[in-house]
Amino acid sequence: MALKVIDLFCGAGGLSLGLVDGRFSGGFETILALDNDRAAIATHGVNLPGRAVCANIDQWLAEGEVPEADVVIGGPPCQGFSLLNKKRDGDQRRALWEPYLDIVDKSGASVFLMENVAELYRSPELLDIRARAAKLGFQTQATILNTADYGAPQTRRRTIVLGWKDVNWAPAFPPLPSHAAPGTGSNLPHWRTVRGAIADLPPPTRDTIEGSAPLDLHFGRNPTAKSMERYRSVPEGGNRFDLQRNAPHITPDCWIRKTSGGTDLFGRLWWDRPSVTIRTEFYKPEKGRYLHPVQDRPITHREAARLMGFPDDFKFVGSKVEIARQIGNAVPPPFAGALGRMVRDLFMPVAKTA
Repeated sequence: MALKVIDLFCGAGGLSLGLVDGRFSGGFETILALDNDRAAIATHGVNLPGRAVCANIDQWLAEGEVPEADVVIGGPPCQGFSLLNKKRDGDQRRALWEPYLDIVDKSGASVFLMENVAELYRSPELLDIRARAAKLGFQTQATILNTADYGAPQTRRRTIVLGWKDVNWAPAFPPLPSHAAPGTGSNLPHWRTVRGAIADLPPPTRDTIEGSAPLDLHFGRNPTAKSMERYRSVPEGGNRFDLQRNAPHITPDCWIRKTSGGTDLFGRLWWDRPSVTIRTEFYKPEKGRYLHPVQDRPITHREAARLMGFPDDFKFVGSKVEIARQIGNAVPPPFAGALGRMVRDLFMPVAKTA
């Protein structure tokens, strides 16, 4: 029987997909998904089983009935961690992990899996999370993991907090990696690369989100002549400093004045490395290393989805900006699958002895 899952702050459903889909893990059934992003909830509902609800978590918790579940998953948004958001210093509102743990408690779950930014690991707020979990009877472990070590073609470092009680086995935490960086001497397969993820896609030729996979999201911006000249001045693996050297006359003055930092800004990806972290504005090269390795353009939405590890048959719902936000905020499904297999093992029956 599938383990029942509640997915909080679910976004498009990358974490649920990694648990539910047999290509990644399997053995789980999402019975409830909750998020306040309407487009993301629509995406979750199209692709995954269970009830998908668009609501703020505190409001829903006050008005809704928490179903019984085996596992609660999700990543309270980093804006909720006041110690990670300096603009909220002194703000006494509840951090978003608090209603998350309220639902863990009310659901009767034996396991919770929390995913968030790497900075959470060294935040005093992690101590608060673990202390509250301990009061609810949970043991916890936490660490920072790199999604490239688990089959995603992207280096994305995230804090994972695992809580458990009343399960059959102690967790094998963190899960063993399936891939390793080249040059480390490991016998594991090398990290998946940008080339392996997107090289088969043709250059984008149309500007639409309609159609059949994989080209339904294969669109990008319509760059100006100046933007094209800027793109051409940056070699594979290069960045804004190459732009400044090769085309100073079209380099923004603010970049010329800033002589250090920002080495990913206006950068090109490398073919034979994983992608950098895909964020919500990956279609803007001024935001990071989001230029295609050899074509003079930013990566498309389809390429970004592949670099997150989403299969082409996963359907996104919403506008271009809404879909980009869903992709950039997601948990890479291959990484989620590794976490799911670890959680599934906790519920394996204990063999009877003669």
